[in-house]
Amino acid sequence: MRIHLSAALTFLMAGSCMAEGFTLTSPTIKADQPLSKEQEFNDFGCSGANYSPALAWSGVPEGTKSLALTVYDPDAPTGSGWWHWVVFNLPADTQSLPPQIDAKGTGLPATAVQSLTDFGSIGFGGACPPQGDKPHHYQFTLHALKVDKLDLKADAMPAMVGFMLNANSLGKATLTATYQR
Repeated sequence: MRIHLSAALTFLMAGSCMAEGFTLTSPTIKADQPLSKEQEFNDFGCSGANYSPALAWSGVPEGTKSLALTVYDPDAPTGSGWWHWVVFNLPADTQSLPPQIDAKGTGLPATAVQSLTDFGSIGFGGACPPQGDKPHHYQFTLHALKVDKLDLKADAMPAMVGFMLNANSLGKATLTATYQR
């Protein structure tokens, strides 16, 4: 039993590593500051523009063969958080993403795959915390991967993508913003 627990802890720790010098930034959103109405979802009682923000990064770890991006709200009242965006199979030499990437992937490299979010759809799903709830934290995380691509399709569930990201991680960089309605 100790061997299995030790292996599980090693796996979890490897999947959560922060690579030194690996940073994720945005001209659209600021760390620990509220997202704008542009990044609010446009459904489920929310009325924002549902635009993905522009993102840029640097310091990708040596040996990175592909990248993935996730947006996650750990404060969602679900017991398991909420996945707002899942993009994988970005080429390792990609250095930024433009704003307003749509569900068709306009603006993404040709190899990139957007998969399902917890809204049940593909593409960016903006912030939409319950009215009057405390500020939620939106974690934009870029994952550096040791594989050329994840062998997953666009209908892959966020948890499966997350498992594959952690299993193949070389490091990650996170930019966290907030939002409250």
